[in-house]
Amino acid sequence: MAYWLVKSEPFKYSWDQFVKDKETYWDGVRNYAARNFMKEMKKGDQVLYYHSNEGLEIVGIAKVTKEFYQDPTTEEDAWVVVNLAPYKKLKKPVGLAQIKADKRLANMALVRLGRLSVGPVTKEEWAVVMELAGE
Repeated sequence: MAYWLVKSEPFKYSWDQFVKDKETYWDGVRNYAARNFMKEMKKGDQVLYYHSNEGLEIVGIAKVTKEFYQDPTTEEDAWVVVNLAPYKKLKKPVGLAQIKADKRLANMALVRLGRLSVGPVTKEEWAVVMELAGE
């Protein structure tokens, strides 16, 4: 199993809306690096759900329920989606400032590649985030 992080602006698609929907396809990714990460996602992989722009915190865990396929919101072949389902809300959200302050997370894609909307998370980084979240 691999670990990932996806970002969503809460006013566009919040964790609470995601939970209400029970499952969604992750569309609108228009960055080749982020797209390539989505192509690597496998069913059952766990995904940190990060509120960007407002909140700036990891709020929950999702799971990949369907591997990549053509993004239904565009006719351009270059773009794909994966299906995600909410798995668990974190006991305590983990904020960006907290992540940046923890030296163990200095190389995390969220820190190094801050503008990327989809990125990998190492097993070690996952463990640190779970510790910070009280999980």
